[in-house]
Amino acid sequence: MEQRLNYIKAFPEGYQAMSQLERAVRQSGLEASLLELVKTRASQLNGCAFCIDMHTKDARAKGETDQRLYALSAWREAPFFTARERAALAWTEAVTNIQQGHASDEAYAEMRKEFDEAEAAKLTWAIGAINVWNRVAISFRPEVGKYQPGQH
Repeated sequence: MEQRLNYIKAFPEGYQAMSQLERAVRQSGLEASLLELVKTRASQLNGCAFCIDMHTKDARAKGETDQRLYALSAWREAPFFTARERAALAWTEAVTNIQQGHASDEAYAEMRKEFDEAEAAKLTWAIGAINVWNRVAISFRPEVGKYQPGQH
């Protein structure tokens, strides 16, 4: 697909604000591997090729295995995700698909078994941020495939 516009140049203040949020999420204390799984899963749900490309590359650069990345869309059936990762992935799906159940009490309770109050807030901000990035990338179609880890 052809890029529609360069959203960074068109609204640099918006990009800078999102970049600050992204830095806060990365520095929040949540595991980098967990954050990459969450970002990749939300991007899969939203169908964002640019972000899937970026976050699978970032995950691999941080030591994530191909096996887990390949199985991410079927994480419920795959035995190699921890209880904490499963809770984060379920919460990611609930928040990303907010129109389907409004992040149910059940999904929240499951997430809170693995995440304390501060971590729950940080995780939810991370999910919200990737959903914004997905919507921007899907809307303006940046070129997919050229991203290399460490470029953001």
